[in-house]
Amino acid sequence: MKFSFINPGPNTQLSVRERKKMFGASPPLGIFYVATILQHEGIKVSILDQAAKGLTTEETVKWIRKEDPEILGFSVLSCSSQTAPRIAEMAKKENPNLTTVFGNMHATFNAEKILKKYPSVDIIVRGEGEYTTLELVECLEKGKNLKDVQGINFRRSNKTITTPPRPPIKDVDSIPFPNRELSDIEYHAMAAGINAAPKKYASFVSSRGCVYRCRFCGVRRFANNIWRPRSVENTLEELHFLVSRGYKQIYFVDDNFMIDKKRVIEICRRIRKEKMDIDFICLGRVDNCSYLMLRELVKAGCRIIHFGIESGNQRILDYYNKQITPKQSKDAVKTTKKAGVDVIIGSLIVGAPDETRQEIQNTLKFTHQLDLDIPEINLLSAFPGTDIWDELKMKGVLNENQYWETGVSVCEISPDAVPPEEIKRMIHEYIKHFFLRPRFWLAEIMQTLKSPYRISLAINNLDRIDTIIESARDLI
Repeated sequence: MKFSFINPGPNTQLSVRERKKMFGASPPLGIFYVATILQHEGIKVSILDQAAKGLTTEETVKWIRKEDPEILGFSVLSCSSQTAPRIAEMAKKENPNLTTVFGNMHATFNAEKILKKYPSVDIIVRGEGEYTTLELVECLEKGKNLKDVQGINFRRSNKTITTPPRPPIKDVDSIPFPNRELSDIEYHAMAAGINAAPKKYASFVSSRGCVYRCRFCGVRRFANNIWRPRSVENTLEELHFLVSRGYKQIYFVDDNFMIDKKRVIEICRRIRKEKMDIDFICLGRVDNCSYLMLRELVKAGCRIIHFGIESGNQRILDYYNKQITPKQSKDAVKTTKKAGVDVIIGSLIVGAPDETRQEIQNTLKFTHQLDLDIPEINLLSAFPGTDIWDELKMKGVLNENQYWETGVSVCEISPDAVPPEEIKRMIHEYIKHFFLRPRFWLAEIMQTLKSPYRISLAINNLDRIDTIIESARDLI
């Protein structure tokens, strides 16, 4: 039996800017993990990253025809929620015997709705997919009852069957290292049009899950609100393997990489002791940033840290249940600069249901106080699987049938929110002001002159100067 996987491209209604964000994005690590599990059991697998390749639906179906799998799997997020069913429908027209399977966040939180709307989708895998998918394939091969497979939804006699949830994998060290060679794409980490990882690059996860309860995020529910770290030994073993394969730059995509300071420090010291020549990027919370840990990160090769700052207003942070303060954000960025991290990215969110114009301005101005290298400003969106989605649905503000596939910007539907076009104008003016400050560029130039990593980025991005200028124009 052969199982082919697709990482689908973006929905056509997304803006050009949003569509560009998907291309050259991080490798589809979840697909690599699932495909590797199947491969280890002797099942033939193949992967197409439609999003990264930028292929049309017709080109993707042509690839499916060539691969001729018995099972076709899709990793589906809200941004690709309509592309995936369209591909599945076209593929099933050519091969009615093909079994189609959807997984990942969007599929997990919308399983019954997907099966009801799209006859071309046969099975939904909920939550972590590695062993559910393996069990599913074995069940299909041997003609067993799908009801015995935990963590799936499927259609039978025009009814949707939901099997009991599969518990999260406890021993994450037991999961085989993902086979990244299943894709022939040269991936890059992009930031503001700049290729932040011009050398051979891979995404990497050293832990799974999240214990925090941010109301705009669905990771907590997806991972049952638990955090499961891989051991330091297991983490280092895979890093050594990647180095042996020529990888030079790593993106730790853990939702909570820095949650355990002692573990982070141990990993960093082992990277140095074992002379691994890598640069890496990681995500961090501003309430978990000791100078000692940050220095160890820098000495081990950490070049970029991405913080979730979210707002400059305590009232809004409390609404998000972020469990941080604006002062912690200031202190974290200051300490990170002092520790020597080359690039600091801060993401912020505006457009909460009753956020005032003054509060939005406070958040925009707050970035000037933070000394960020790259600010990312986003409109608050509601998606199935998040507390904000449930709140707005319960209040009758959100039409679930209208938005369950794509999610929605909260300011588009909330009667007390500042209108979206007004917020976008505010963001536009802010970005223009932020990047046209002489003081900002002087500081950036001085920092670059002192940073070999930044200098290497400048040299390696010379051939992308037209793209970088275009990105800057989009911002300004």
